[in-house]
Amino acid sequence: MTEPDQIRAAIAQAQMAWMNGNADAFADLFTPDGEFVVPGKRWQGQDAIRAVIADFAPGYTDVTIAIQRIIIDGDQAVVEWTWQDVEAATGTHTHAEDAIVVDFEDGKISRWREYIDTDTPG
Repeated sequence: MTEPDQIRAAIAQAQMAWMNGNADAFADLFTPDGEFVVPGKRWQGQDAIRAVIADFAPGYTDVTIAIQRIIIDGDQAVVEWTWQDVEAATGTHTHAEDAIVVDFEDGKISRWREYIDTDTPG
């Protein structure tokens, strides 16, 4: 079982990896066959997760993530966070409210499932 402190640390590391565009740091938080799921898309395995983050990161600047709450129950956590970024090509600012369900196995993320709301004003 993954301890609550380990879960909180992994979520904080994921937050920093996104904000710094660090694909390796994000992918390394996952089990070898871990899943990363966002609306309409799914990637499985550390290499696939690393690749999607590496592709995403150069297109956005000023990524800011504020964690509102983390709820932990056993090997599962639910995270609410607010995401803001700027699209590099257009300068368009994005604001999203995310709810993320994160499953853990032996201290690593086995599944990360995001529910994203981009319609709520920032």
